[in-house]
Amino acid sequence: MRRIAITAIALAALAVTAAAQGTSVPFGGLQQDTDLPVEIAADRLEVTQETGQAVFIGTVVASQGAMRLAADRLEVTYANAEEGAAPDGIESLHASGRVTLSNGAEAAEAAEAVYTIASGVIVLSGDVLLTQGETLIAGDRLTVTLATGAAVMEGRVKTILQPR
Repeated sequence: MRRIAITAIALAALAVTAAAQGTSVPFGGLQQDTDLPVEIAADRLEVTQETGQAVFIGTVVASQGAMRLAADRLEVTYANAEEGAAPDGIESLHASGRVTLSNGAEAAEAAEAVYTIASGVIVLSGDVLLTQGETLIAGDRLTVTLATGAAVMEGRVKTILQPR
């Protein structure tokens, strides 16, 4: 019984430490080749040539390889988009409203996400919840580096550790 109490205290201390600092978590399921094409489906599309933006609205799903980004709204900003000139690829994706980023068994939910294609970094913010199998981690901001699958959760990080 004493061993269980000591283990519980140690786990609680670990959880408090994680809550007080940014927590680095492996996110290997979201390792991704950012050179793959991005496919987007939505209920509606609005394009503004002057700003070099396309806005997808309603049940938006963007796919790149096995990775899926779903949201209510997705703004696509094109690189070097000048009036009258052809865009030079996608610069970034800004998803908002019930955002879900997933790849296999790993998923993250947030209020919004910004995916910068060139750097291969996705930043999710606003009540972030990361699910990895049975493990849940919550925080204010999750930064995922797709080249390595590494992620950092920041801002009052909380988790429940399952002793096995």
